[in-house]
Amino acid sequence: QVQLVESGGGLVQAGGSLRLSCTASGRTLRGFAMAWFRQSPGKEREFVAVIAPPRHGSRTYYEDSLKGRFTVSTDNTKTTFFLQMNDLKADDTAVYYCACDERIILSSLRLPDEYDYWGPGTQVTVSS
Repeated sequence: QVQLVESGGGLVQAGGSLRLSCTASGRTLRGFAMAWFRQSPGKEREFVAVIAPPRHGSRTYYEDSLKGRFTVSTDNTKTTFFLQMNDLKADDTAVYYCACDERIILSSLRLPDEYDYWGPGTQVTVSS
């Protein structure tokens, strides 16, 4: 069993930066896909970024519109992963969720329904 908890959300002005963290308890995330999603009021949960599991090359993937502003990474222990968000815009306002899954296939990395474990979410608000 994996429990995830996000931290680092808050209120920031447009153009500012935030770094979200997702910490796992119970085990390391070696072998897991580690992903970030976000959800705004009235919208479906959308993919942000993911680190593919080692069997899929540990590559990082991003929502196209966020490339260049957002960066996903993990620490050496593979118990915490991060989402660095730069040049934030009002449209980035959302609840951000981290998720992980051990058995997910490459073609499903962007699909929230394919992830078994989720954090409770952290609010990010960008003021314009």
